[in-house]
Amino acid sequence: MEPGGAEPPSKVFTFKDDQRSPPVCLSVSIPEVLDPHYGMYVWPCAVVLAQYLWTRRETLRGKKVLELGAGVSLPGVVAARCGAQVTLSDGAKTPLCLDNCRRSCEANGLLDVGVLSLTWGEVSPELLLLPELDIILGSDVFYEPQDFEDVLLTVAFLLRKNPQAQFWTTYQERSADWSIEALLHRWELSCVDVPLETFGADEAALAGSTLPGNHSVFMMVISTKT
Repeated sequence: MEPGGAEPPSKVFTFKDDQRSPPVCLSVSIPEVLDPHYGMYVWPCAVVLAQYLWTRRETLRGKKVLELGAGVSLPGVVAARCGAQVTLSDGAKTPLCLDNCRRSCEANGLLDVGVLSLTWGEVSPELLLLPELDIILGSDVFYEPQDFEDVLLTVAFLLRKNPQAQFWTTYQERSADWSIEALLHRWELSCVDVPLETFGADEAALAGSTLPGNHSVFMMVISTKT
């Protein structure tokens, strides 16, 4: 809760499919906490990834999904609302983010979504005990360059354990000098870029919000090399 016991303010995101007859939509509510930690807010990458999930909602039902660095958990919440079996995770050193994961689940009536601590780059008991996975999610996990290898170490471990799984991730280009290409090669991972226009995310406003705005957001699907 906010200081004084008040509930944190929430943002509502409404994903629509007007091509259906009748049109269908999904609204989710995401609480945001007034805190300087960037895991407490919805960022542009999260809305883009959530849009990708929405457009693939019919394939998500029953799928086992893990979101890394979930923070306020918009993609994971959308996946769960679309029928996936979702586990949300964030760092063990960020308990407030884990609280936010739980808060987002409560706000959307998701009582069966697991929340656990996973620290990137560590082969922890929590990582080893994860069930079989079909999809791993990560929005803006490539934020700090010093974290890139730890993120991909964790992803590579999970993909080797679940060779048919994929890592769906969005990132915001903050410097032309930052690249994960060498790390993908090191961990024997392949990457396919997904153009935003192929899933209706090439707009400045999505899901009834002003995000992603004018930020340069990109979408990738990462898997093990065959």
